[in-house]
Amino acid sequence: MQKTLAIVLVTLCSLSGAPLARALELDPAAVRAADAYAASRNGLSLLVVKDDRIVYEAYHNGFSPGYITSIFSGTKGFWCVAAAIAEQEGILDLDEPAARTLPEWEGSPVKSQIRIRDLLSFTAGLEPVFALHGRSIPDRDAYSVRLPPVCRPGEAFMYGPSQLQVFLEVFKRKLALRHTTPEEYLTRHLLWPLGIRSVDFRKDAAGNPLLASGFKLTARQWAQFGRLILAGGRYHGRQLVHLQDLEECFHGTKANPIFGMGFWLNRYADDPDAREVDVEKVLEQPWQRQAWQHACLSHVAPSDMVAAIGSGYQRMFLIPSENLIVIRQGRNADFSDAHFLRLLFAGSTPSPSLAAKAIRTRAE
Repeated sequence: MQKTLAIVLVTLCSLSGAPLARALELDPAAVRAADAYAASRNGLSLLVVKDDRIVYEAYHNGFSPGYITSIFSGTKGFWCVAAAIAEQEGILDLDEPAARTLPEWEGSPVKSQIRIRDLLSFTAGLEPVFALHGRSIPDRDAYSVRLPPVCRPGEAFMYGPSQLQVFLEVFKRKLALRHTTPEEYLTRHLLWPLGIRSVDFRKDAAGNPLLASGFKLTARQWAQFGRLILAGGRYHGRQLVHLQDLEECFHGTKANPIFGMGFWLNRYADDPDAREVDVEKVLEQPWQRQAWQHACLSHVAPSDMVAAIGSGYQRMFLIPSENLIVIRQGRNADFSDAHFLRLLFAGSTPSPSLAAKAIRTRAE
């Protein structure tokens, strides 16, 4: 297997800021084992950032540090954080009915009850419509707004692009009053401050960006987003998003307790009865057959772990209690998050005090 390596084990290379007190010592042999497994499954990169310092970085299968690759549904998290920023600026309220901005929904007894929050958590009751990922539908927003509801908001989890395109239409109309667009807003308030200068918005014929997928990033660029989240919305001395607004992205729903808004949650890791699920395999099933109750991503990883998950096993794992970021990029292959995380954390012992804090926070 051809591979390009740029490995840094416990170095002084810092992504920014002063290092925090170390809470968890990753076993270098375990990290290498996890990397070997990821690489053998068409892995392209593995980046591990602990306490703001790169402790491991490796590239495989012709990939290198400057290469970008699609993070697919990892894109969703950027737009959900942008929504949190817009809420703190008073542009929108996550709990307001979308019909307040979409008068064409006011006459529907079901659609008039759909909140912006429901759209971002995929519980609005609209079919996913995966064809929206392509170019066959010239105006994604108009098509999505016209979709009939198949159930009441909050009753089912339907992961797909349509609900985000409805959110985009709401966001677009609100921002028009400020003479800007959703793309400009995201770029100015989130991408540029993180040092991400250009992304592919995958616009349709009507000029609407695709919110569900599309961004292509290096491993280090994606990690910058992770750093913002671990720092409670602060980046390089600037509070880009208030903590209380950012936290809205990490609350599960009745329909899917392990998904917030753009991010997957490991909140039931400590429950011995919880099933470890392969998110991508479950999502391959029709939404009516997907089972998200009593589930977790990994029993080995801490319960405060959250993840941005993209097709082909693109992953950004974030563990706030350990100030840890793990980026894995790859091409579609047979890969197991649970097995990868078991390898990664083999021989590691979390700090009891920080782990207890994470559990208490989850239980509040």
